[in-house]
Parts: sequence; structure tokens; C-alpha cells
Amino acid sequence: MINFETTLKIDKFPLDYFPVTYPFGGVNSTVSGVGYNAARALVTLGARVNLTSITGRDDVSSVIVGQMKKCRIETDFIVKSIQNTPQSVIIFETGGRRQIHVDLKDIQAALYPQDLFIKAAEGCDALILCNINFSRPMLFEAKRMNKLIATDVHALSSPEDDYNSDFMRHSDILFLSDENIGSGVRQFAAELARRYSNEIIVIGMGSKGALLYVKKDETFRHFEALNMRPVINTIGAGDALFSAFVYFYIKTGDPYFSMTRASAFASYKIGANGGAEGFLTQEELEEKISGI
Repeated sequence: MINFETTLKIDKFPLDYFPVTYPFGGVNSTVSGVGYNAARALVTLGARVNLTSITGRDDVSSVIVGQMKKCRIETDFIVKSIQNTPQSVIIFETGGRRQIHVDLKDIQAALYPQDLFIKAAEGCDALILCNINFSRPMLFEAKRMNKLIATDVHALSSPEDDYNSDFMRHSDILFLSDENIGSGVRQFAAELARRYSNEIIVIGMGSKGALLYVKKDETFRHFEALNMRPVINTIGAGDALFSAFVYFYIKTGDPYFSMTRASAFASYKIGANGGAEGFLTQEELEEKISGI
């Protein structure tokens, strides 16, 4: 998904009522959304990306295409087939806590052209198919093409989640957040592995780090969160972790090395404001890591 994102910085939660405020420098708008965030992170690291997505037939879509070209992201696979482009508003406080409001418009009823998807997928080392509805048919085609599939289902409260079951069942690399899990993160990961037999499972745990499960080694490993620079806004941290892991895993085949690099990449990213801001190139990342 691609959306147009507006962020609002506040002093603290809960937010008291005021008829009007003037947060100078505290309101910013940019292109974001999981698909765009992942594509921009991957391109910044050094990958070539075909981004398959749907936008509206509105002025916002022109802004999106212009931004994609500026960031060297391929625009040939963007379909303008809905009336209005999805938008989001994110309220965040100093320290990183945030509240996200996403208006999907009518994108959940939209379909992406299968022939265009096949054209975009041919020659790719991996397919990142995130859990928006129009990606669902792509899962079956990706399996037919024998492609490595990576997906992020974000916040789950149950391994039996009906909406995300297709994505979990088809993914080789499965990412999610611990936000709705509670204390039994390892048990949750073990149940996902038993049900869906994913090759790799990563559960992002925010300031508590991340849990990595590797099927071939039958191991769980916890990775501590890093502190690359002061936190400004945690929005997009999971997308950054996910994207960097896939990038380094495709390059090395080593999930443990990939997790260390992804953790550093995500930690640095949250020192910026905006879901698609604050990314490092691979060279910059290696330089930052060598300095800690």
C-alpha cells in the first residue's frame, strides 16, 4: 500500500482538548505506506525494486509518482484504479509513542491486474507481499512461480487470524509485531511455526528488541534493541526492520547476520520523522555499525 501521510507532534498522551494549536514545525506531510516504506528502504540500501501498488485518480497520486521518481523507484507498476488515494494521520509524542489513523478509502475492494504483477515479479529474487487485500491473489501466483515470499502481518492477537491466514501460510519469511501478543512471545512464535511452517519468523518487540526463529536450525534467538541515535518517531520502524532483513538475507542467506544489520538499520531510522524517512545506504550502515 501507498498512502499520503500527515504527522502531528504533540507534547504528550493523553491529548487534552484545545480548539486550536500552533505546533510550528510539528505538522509534516509525505508519501508513506508499507509498500512505499519498504521500497524506499530497499532502494536506499542498494536493491532494485518493482513496486506494485494502487493509488487514486486524484492529485495525490501525482505527488506519489513524482516522489517515487525522485527516489529512483520504478513507477510502471502503479495502477490508478480507485477514486481517492489512502491517507493517514499519525499523532506522536517526544520519545516515539504514536497513534495511527489510516483511511484506506476503497482500496480493500480493489484488484491489481494479474498480468502486470507477473511482469513485475519475473526476474525478482524475492517478493514482498504485504497484507493488503489486493496482494492476496499474488500469493498463489508467487508460489506457482516458485518465488521466495516475505510478508509482514503487523499486529496479531491470535495465530488463527482469519484475515492474515493466507499471508502466513504462503510466506517463507514472516514478520509481525508483539503489540497484541502480551508476554508469551516465544510461545506465540512457536505456534506460528507449527501451524504455518515458515522458514523464518521475526517478531518485532520495539524497545525490547526482536525475536528470530529459524526453522532449519530449530532455534529461537533474541536480539537486543540498539540505540543508534535519539528517537524522534517510531512510525515505520517495523517496515525498516523487515525491509533491511530481507535485503541482507537475499544477499547473504544468513538470518543472524541479517537480523543484526536490520536492527541497526531500524534503530537509526526512528531518529527521523516519517515512515519513509531516515534510511541509510548499506555503506552508511556499515560505517555506523563500525563506530559502536
